[in-house]
Amino acid sequence: MYANAFNVRTLVIAAALAVLLALGAAGIAYANNGGDSEEQLTGSEAQKAKSAAIAEVGGGTVTEVERDDGNGTGAFEVEVARKDGSELEVHLDGKYNVVGQEADEDGPNDEDGPNED
Repeated sequence: MYANAFNVRTLVIAAALAVLLALGAAGIAYANNGGDSEEQLTGSEAQKAKSAAIAEVGGGTVTEVERDDGNGTGAFEVEVARKDGSELEVHLDGKYNVVGQEADEDGPNDEDGPNED
């Protein structure tokens, strides 16, 4: 009887530990992503967005292209590093028209990691 109770208790403890480990892994994955819901773009969508953003700001290097998370004013966000060292975030609508731009907040004193808004 005691052996059976020991096995059930061991099984319950093991199941509880597995659930805690799964929740911990999910929390770590969420933290590594920063809860960021922006989707990185690749392919032709990214290329069109890059071209529109570079044309708008007059040159530079694109450091990131994302689908807008809803916090911006458009459908796409393109981060551009300009030759003078400044960084801009260019917002585009679904047809790649510029609908706004602002100074990018990523920088040496930014609390996020590089390329995280």
